[in-house]
Amino acid sequence: MFDEISFSKINRLPKYLFSTINEIKLNMRQKGEDVIDFSMGNPDGMPPKIVIDKLCESARKPKNQGYSVSKGIYKLRLALCDWYQRRFNVQLDPNLEVCVGMGSKEGFVHLVQAITNVGDFAIVPEPAYPIHYHAFIINGANASTFPIHYNESRELDEEAFFSSLQKSLYENFPKPKFVVVNFPHNPTTVIVYKSFYHKLVELAKKERFYIISDIAYAELCFEDFKTTSIFEVQGAKDVAVETYTLSKSYNMAGWRIGFVAGNRRIIEALQKIKGWIDYGIYTPIQVAATVALNECDNEIIHVKAQYQKRMQVMIESFSKAGWELQMPKASMFIWAKIPPKCEHLGSLEFAKKLLEEAKVAVSPGAGFGNAGDSYVRIALIENEKRIRQAAKNIKNFMKSLES
Repeated sequence: MFDEISFSKINRLPKYLFSTINEIKLNMRQKGEDVIDFSMGNPDGMPPKIVIDKLCESARKPKNQGYSVSKGIYKLRLALCDWYQRRFNVQLDPNLEVCVGMGSKEGFVHLVQAITNVGDFAIVPEPAYPIHYHAFIINGANASTFPIHYNESRELDEEAFFSSLQKSLYENFPKPKFVVVNFPHNPTTVIVYKSFYHKLVELAKKERFYIISDIAYAELCFEDFKTTSIFEVQGAKDVAVETYTLSKSYNMAGWRIGFVAGNRRIIEALQKIKGWIDYGIYTPIQVAATVALNECDNEIIHVKAQYQKRMQVMIESFSKAGWELQMPKASMFIWAKIPPKCEHLGSLEFAKKLLEEAKVAVSPGAGFGNAGDSYVRIALIENEKRIRQAAKNIKNFMKSLES
């Protein structure tokens, strides 16, 4: 009888493709095999010492053991506003234009839950971080995609982007209410400049849609490139919100601290729904996160340098192994074209073979949408020694394909 009861929301969700790689990886490790893991964007470093010290200090205080504030404690929201001021010369109101989330991923789902109606349409360029698309599905809405195009420097092809976006706006019914953008981009590492946001804000006002901009990798930029916030464009707060997280820049992924900032109407909706569904993040974590934003700008320099060095080592050593990779200008990933010898496999089968035969785990590009199936995403979460060992394993794997 109960087997006949349908969970329609769950039925709309496909199998989480990355779980296939995770299951193989787990089985191999249980057998004692040494897997070099580049599959998940899970930082391997420690948060700044001052942040951990503040967490411990705050956790010892009895007053901090009760329920917290669902929208985030005031000092943390203020710290994010100060960060925006320093980083982008953007002013935000900590009460009306900022809401703390339980991580960026969870915060995005809560945001979509707050502002979508059943049957609403969103546009999500593809490849895409999976929750950017499926958050709308989870909440009874729909999403349309179009492929991202970019040049050899991993800079967005703006002309192609806006041509595809306008086509999608006119072809979908009901007319899309939301457009999701994520730059520096996960998984492709594609970047944009301020001119892109000028055009996007102008189009949003003309066609009447909201923009959700994810800048999770804003601080992980290399050489002369600097991420732009959409709020650097005048009038952007009329049509946009932006999400950010402490997970990557501060090595605080497990702490689950993220933010949504911008349009007051949307922030009010998010704050309201969070008031119904959660009591906020543990207060000592929020206190420590405040210290991270206020006092750890210099720590990010070391995090960036570490990722850049790992990228250089990987590109050099993998090239010698027969796999040519491209240096990105931002993020903690390399978006790698499948080697020509393995293109016929597709990203999932290639990732499985690489794991089983070379003991190197990567994320199949198909997990980010059909447009990613010729690629895999490599996260720089292993040290340089392990990267070089992975290159040796891959070199032997590539030789085995010739026999």
